[in-house]
Amino acid sequence: MFEVTRALLLLAVIVVAAPALGRDDGRYANSPLKSWFESLHSEFGQCCTNADGYIVSDSDWDTDGVNYRVRIDNEWVNVPDGAVIRQPNRAGWTIVWKHYLDGHPKVRCFMPGSMS
Repeated sequence: MFEVTRALLLLAVIVVAAPALGRDDGRYANSPLKSWFESLHSEFGQCCTNADGYIVSDSDWDTDGVNYRVRIDNEWVNVPDGAVIRQPNRAGWTIVWKHYLDGHPKVRCFMPGSMS
């Protein structure tokens, strides 16, 4: 019984310690915006590449003129001021880079679009 428990514990450690697989499968390698996306960062760190961001439809984000919020997985999330990318949006679409904490979505980076 001890050997089985030890083997399961080892397996759990391997699974948890294994690096997460990114979504960058090479489809954006030749995009003219690739280097621009890779340069984006917020106070929370690098936003990563366009393959890691999610395009947000206009109905899934809003602003009161000062603060932003975005709907992620049917949950409205307030965007921390430090997550907002303030440089001009060369892609045009609203993009959010998200992560999860305690099962709830959080915003790592947010780039507002035109809401047109």
